[in-house]
Amino acid sequence: MSEQSGSSSGQRERTELPIERGFPIERVNEIAEKEGKAGMYYRPIYTMHKWWARRLGCVFRAVSLYTLLDDPERVSVFEPGHESGTLAAYGDDAENATVDIASLIDGVDMSDPESLWELYPKDVRVEDKKVLDPFMGGGTSLVEASRFGAEVVGNDLNPVAWFVTKKELEAGQTDVEELQEAFEQVKEDVADEITQYYKTPCPNGDHEADVMYNFWVKELDCVSCGHTVPLFKDYRVAKGRYENDDKYNVLCPDCGSVTLFDDWQSEGVCDHCGHGFTPKEGNVSRGGKYNCPDCGQKYQITDAIEEQGSASMRLYAVEYYCQDCHDSGEKKSIHKGYKKAEAKDFKLFDEAVKEWEQRDDLHEYVPDEKIPEGAITAASSVSGNDVFQHGYEDWSDMFTKRQLLSSAKLLKSIDNQTGEKREYLLLAFSDSMLFNNIFTMYNYRRNNVESALHRMKSFPPQNDVIEGNLWGAKFGRGTFQNMWDMVIRGVEYAKRPTERYIQDGESKETPEFTKSIGDDISLYQGDMRKLEFKDEFDAIITDPPYYDNVIYSEVSDFFYVWQKILLEGEYPGFDKESTPRAESIVTNPFLEKTSEDFESELEEAFTVVRQALKDDGIISFTYHHSDSESWGELLESLCNVGFHVTATYPIAADISKFISGEAVSFDIVVVARPIDDTDPASWKSLRRDIYRTARRTRKQLEENRDLSRGDIGVMEMGACFREYSKHHGKVQRDGEIMSAKEVVQEIYGIIQEASDIGVEDVFIDLLDTANVSYDDVNKLSRGTNANPEDLKEMRLYNQDDGFEIGTWDNEKRQAYIQERVNGDGGDHLSNLDKLQFLRYRYEKGQAVQNYVEKWDVDDDMRELAGRLADVTGDDTYTRVLGDRDITSY
Repeated sequence: MSEQSGSSSGQRERTELPIERGFPIERVNEIAEKEGKAGMYYRPIYTMHKWWARRLGCVFRAVSLYTLLDDPERVSVFEPGHESGTLAAYGDDAENATVDIASLIDGVDMSDPESLWELYPKDVRVEDKKVLDPFMGGGTSLVEASRFGAEVVGNDLNPVAWFVTKKELEAGQTDVEELQEAFEQVKEDVADEITQYYKTPCPNGDHEADVMYNFWVKELDCVSCGHTVPLFKDYRVAKGRYENDDKYNVLCPDCGSVTLFDDWQSEGVCDHCGHGFTPKEGNVSRGGKYNCPDCGQKYQITDAIEEQGSASMRLYAVEYYCQDCHDSGEKKSIHKGYKKAEAKDFKLFDEAVKEWEQRDDLHEYVPDEKIPEGAITAASSVSGNDVFQHGYEDWSDMFTKRQLLSSAKLLKSIDNQTGEKREYLLLAFSDSMLFNNIFTMYNYRRNNVESALHRMKSFPPQNDVIEGNLWGAKFGRGTFQNMWDMVIRGVEYAKRPTERYIQDGESKETPEFTKSIGDDISLYQGDMRKLEFKDEFDAIITDPPYYDNVIYSEVSDFFYVWQKILLEGEYPGFDKESTPRAESIVTNPFLEKTSEDFESELEEAFTVVRQALKDDGIISFTYHHSDSESWGELLESLCNVGFHVTATYPIAADISKFISGEAVSFDIVVVARPIDDTDPASWKSLRRDIYRTARRTRKQLEENRDLSRGDIGVMEMGACFREYSKHHGKVQRDGEIMSAKEVVQEIYGIIQEASDIGVEDVFIDLLDTANVSYDDVNKLSRGTNANPEDLKEMRLYNQDDGFEIGTWDNEKRQAYIQERVNGDGGDHLSNLDKLQFLRYRYEKGQAVQNYVEKWDVDDDMRELAGRLADVTGDDTYTRVLGDRDITSY
């Protein structure tokens, strides 16, 4: 293969890498918006198995591109899809096209970082680069760095993360045909044995249909009258997607039939028995209580479980797919649908239970560990769920006996395979367990099953349970067949990856790259603070832990106990009852690990990172940023161990953020270098430098980039941190050394002092933001005179019942304004308060002119009215100030 590389100015010393001079936030974010919604199409390698809070691949590809390219003589660029390597996109003469890599690298700066972006969709290779991720998690950073040809080294404390990443990085060297042959062997061994227990009589003929989902409900006895009470919060089964999307399949509580209603929240009549009822009125109420429909007694569910030993379960409905009816040309509402569970369904389950109890040879293929007590399994500040109060003690309690039988048969067959085939089959099996247990629920919007971890960071016990078909019918989510297909897509992608990019607003996909993923890799499992690398890595690209993030050790135990069955004795880390907990760098109230513990442990981790880097190495990492306190803690930890922050950039959030509370705002890339020593400075002189740096940075960005004020604020602070970290530990004010936290607070003030952007400006930006959320409040407030607390206090947003903006017709916002109008005559009303008050009165047909005259409307108020009218398309804001036809009510 030929290649194109070159330098316009020859080999030379570089003091800054591209990522320290600029980063194409706009380009990364436009890809991230699309990739976050369609990851399986953009990078199927990351859908091979569940892992939490994964960074988007496009983010780490961009970070790698801007971090690893320094010496143009050691960079090669290949055109995807062209074996010759011709880069037709460069130059006028395709045959002689060359890439001036040095110019592309040198062209990156803060005002225009996009020269290097031209290489984002190209097959770029670097020589002699070694990258470490000591917190590799799901492996995204390593996969993306590997695609550049770097030698990658990864570590994670969690053995599940280690195994998942191992399989991702080995996928590029794996034979797909051998995998498919192994799958076909497993299918031949056990598919029919499993699916025989997932059949149901087709309601449209004398034949069988496949079960997609079985619907179960838990039942408890009434503590007063003894009546058996099914724990339905309501009687919805599913939307009527097969018959009519506007209708609902609901369960008749009288005859048990599944019947169609126009509205599940309104009273209707069962088509089968004529019973009238309101489907939304179930037997479970808020607060975890159930009420007896016979005598009206209310009682706490967990108390009843404790007294009665456990809740029983009843199969009440089935979602089916009939291949025979489909092949006969029947419409969808015939060959797919919902129906009442009947005698055959009960009989099949009983037969499965009987076989499970007789098959002692299968019991070694299900977990025998107890569920460990922890912050998410027992009620805590992290999770309000307590699985033990619901009667769960062992991991096997989270499955029906039919699920245990099916899972054990499948895992035993997988165990008969060898090497890579066995491990990739185990990967698909492990992931399918997430959807084949009794902690799943039915998604009424999508009409499919949601996984046991649908609330992201806990195991919420369900009263109405969905039992899927483990092997899988033709349709259905979370089946072993589906998960295997995802594994195969991931392996195929790893062998010949492609890249997606945005051109003229549309997503484009490159031809396949010839460079596969994962040639030169080393992975370690254990506490990263025990790594002993010295001056070895050119770059560390990572996503370190955040103090109140997912407690991976607990959620990953769900996978671990299944993987351990086959991996114990083969790999380190799979020989314990559960994954490591005490060593995890995360706050954990159950283990009494505090935020102070987190800070000290993170500093220990950064010390190891500093030792592992070469003197001229660089660390680029992503971080969830919230407020000045977390900035200060991060800066303190980095600088204490000898790092100099050189840049920070805002980036789009990942698919899902798994952090509790309002502290989440948005994500940032932090860039830092080792520094041997810092210079003393007075706060007075440093403050001048920081002030000038902030103003210069803001001016440069505002003149040259199309960025939000929040984005600019983050980059301003990064530039200020760069100035401070040259002097960390030696900044004196009034004879005292200032801490990083104190300096960060001052930097916040400096940035905000020069800003004339206030609450009203931020609010108008929120009105102009699609799918607005709390993240946008925090982001748009950055670098302004406003802060989220100001807006919250003024009821310009609230999160009491989901996120709401305080528009003129918002009840809480209007109450806030009315209180001030009634209390002080308007002396302390802002112009925004006044305009929203007038808009509300106009809508109610109430007089506004007297208020307009009393408030002495000025140019500022008229200008704000115009801005509100523009952003909302509602010219009533301007008309109430000047149009007599309206103001004369």
